[in-house]
Amino acid sequence: MAVMTESSSSAFPVTTAFEIPGLAVDAQLGVAFGLVVRSMGFAKSFGASFSALRQGEVSQYTELLEDSRRHAIDRMVENAKLLGGNAVIAMRFDSSEIGQQLTEIVAYGTAVVARQA
Repeated sequence: MAVMTESSSSAFPVTTAFEIPGLAVDAQLGVAFGLVVRSMGFAKSFGASFSALRQGEVSQYTELLEDSRRHAIDRMVENAKLLGGNAVIAMRFDSSEIGQQLTEIVAYGTAVVARQA
């Protein structure tokens, strides 16, 4: 999976692979990560509880997790830039629950300096 995220000046490559086609990695700068902790809030959580009683997708939770993943990726890209990187390879997600109302989402990968091959 390769994702090109838009930065202020140009695209910032992010991939789950260990290399990016067309780019050569000159330096690995270490782990870049973006962390988000989210709560659905009482009103949405109440509605989602009713949706969960019937079979099928609970769209309130799906939307929350999709937004959280995007936010975590954005934070990871900013962290990679702080490390001096211009790309992230080997990107992964992890998540966990904190209590019954909070969900932690982390995007992490290796920040690298890459150039056109």
